[in-house]
Amino acid sequence: MNYLLLISSLSTQNATARMRIWRGLKASGAAVLRDGVYLMPDLDEYRHTLEGISAEVISCGGNAFVLRVEEPTATDFSELFKRDEDYATLLSDVAKARATLTAGTLPKATKEIRKLRKQLIDLSVIDFFPGPAQQQVDAAINELELALAHASSPDEPMPAEGRIPERKRDRFQGKTWATRRRPWVDRLASAWLIRRFIDPHAVILWLESPDDCPADAIGFDFDGASISHMGSYVTFEVFVMSFGLQQAGLKRLAALIHYLDAGGVQPPESIGIESVLAGMKNTIADDDQLLIAATGIFDGLLASFATEAVSE
Repeated sequence: MNYLLLISSLSTQNATARMRIWRGLKASGAAVLRDGVYLMPDLDEYRHTLEGISAEVISCGGNAFVLRVEEPTATDFSELFKRDEDYATLLSDVAKARATLTAGTLPKATKEIRKLRKQLIDLSVIDFFPGPAQQQVDAAINELELALAHASSPDEPMPAEGRIPERKRDRFQGKTWATRRRPWVDRLASAWLIRRFIDPHAVILWLESPDDCPADAIGFDFDGASISHMGSYVTFEVFVMSFGLQQAGLKRLAALIHYLDAGGVQPPESIGIESVLAGMKNTIADDDQLLIAATGIFDGLLASFATEAVSE
């Protein structure tokens, strides 16, 4: 395997510049071969990184060179890039967050879990040789996010296992659809999706309890419902996949709904959308009116995402 080598030297008198350059190298994921010699895999994006740092060293009065080298046969440079200690620290932080998660710590826990997820994403970016440690931390954060979801909404459905069945839209026209009252993002978005792409004349029932679901209604997003969480997918995603919906922008919207309902990778627009939907739920007591208000949000998001998808 080929690598890129940065060889640099900078006067010890320029402490500020040395610290700034060291932080940049650490953030880039470069491995230290010896003092003043740094290593990264031979890829264009990393070459640009090292060349940028090299230019900064030179601008500060130092010397720097970026060279391409071949890994010696008897040497394994990948060992220099091990992130096991970083993953162990992160895993310990996840365990601490799990141990302190209670109904009374939900706001603080939500911020902490999102911070942990971002730390994992940032660490994964500079983990050039990922191994089991990354998967272990990812699984631990997934479990923590699920625990947070259940602590926030004790009546949230447990994900079912199995294959998501294929459904034909023409068999689901003019139906009554039922879900739990006071809907949050997954139920709101699913109800919007039903009327927008599946059953335009759908009647939506908001149930006080899943036990109140009429026998002739199609239940969604509760334990025992016809359509609900499956595996790692939230109900909205299950609807999209089950009905084979391919409209432009839906994939990105589904990622946003997943994050707001179950955590995971944070889309850039999530904070604003979450605040708007939370404000609507707090000020609109009637669930039908809440859905009407949320429909404008989801329509606007889909249109925006679709436009971006086409331009890309």
